[in-house]
This record gives sequence, structure tokens and C-alpha cells, in this order.
Amino acid sequence: MNNEYLNIYNNLIRLTRNKNIYLNLKNTDTFSDRLVILLFHFGFFLKLYKDQLSKNKSQDLFDFIVRQIELSIREIGYGDVAVNKKMKDYVNLFYLILEKIEKWENLDKYKKFDLMAEFLKIQEDNVFFSSYFDKYRDFLLKNSFKIFTKDILNLKF
Repeated sequence: MNNEYLNIYNNLIRLTRNKNIYLNLKNTDTFSDRLVILLFHFGFFLKLYKDQLSKNKSQDLFDFIVRQIELSIREIGYGDVAVNKKMKDYVNLFYLILEKIEKWENLDKYKKFDLMAEFLKIQEDNVFFSSYFDKYRDFLLKNSFKIFTKDILNLKF
């Protein structure tokens, strides 16, 4: 199962590394920006595939992703105390993102923009992120959970 989780994580990372995403930020992107975008990808992923996963499998996947994020923070050079504080902040942020995207499909593009602007410093009146995550959501709806578990995908939508 760990291999499946690793493939899911790698696919989410690949989506997060899309250079076009970062052209729409006010400033140069940071580790924190990339992590927020990863959390959005993961949030939509969990939201749309929660019916295909058992609670235990969902929890195991969440734990795996959190461990990978923690390892990334450690690789940057933060100490144990700082890592624990950052992880607590990022997990709380993830739960907030999950709460906010729960009704994503019912929001208009301006409310989606406001939601994204709450978490990222994006360029004014730029609906790129809302459009991007609408396309990502549609991609997830059209594909099954299993495609993310196989290998790193060439994801274009």
C-alpha cells in the first residue's frame, strides 16, 4: 500500500510543480506557497475520492502525506521544535482548506477567487486559480482513484 501512497504523493507533487501556477502569484513563489497549493490539490483529491476510500485508507494516506511534508521541512533545515510547530500550522491549514472547498462547486468565480486569495497572494482579479482548480476537479471526477496509484502520470487538463 505504501507504494500506492507514494505514487499518489508524487502525482500531487507533479501537479504542484506546474510552473504556470506560479506565474499568477504577486511575489516569487516560496516553499509555503508551494505547500498551500499542494494542500489544495490534496484537499480536492480527498474530497472527491472519499467515497472510494475506507476511513482507514484515507487516514493512512493522510498520515503518509503529512510524513512526507514533515520530511521536506526537515530537509530545509528546521529543527525538531520548529518542525513540530510548522506541522501543526500546516495540518490546521489543511483542515481549513478542506472546510472551505467543501462547497466549491456552488461558488461563483469571484467567491472562488476570494477563497484562493485568502490563502495565497495572487494577482488582483486573476481567476486563474479558480479556473485551474475547476479543471482539476473535473479531471478528478472523470478519472478513478486507481489512476493515481499506478505510476507518475502525465497530467494535463
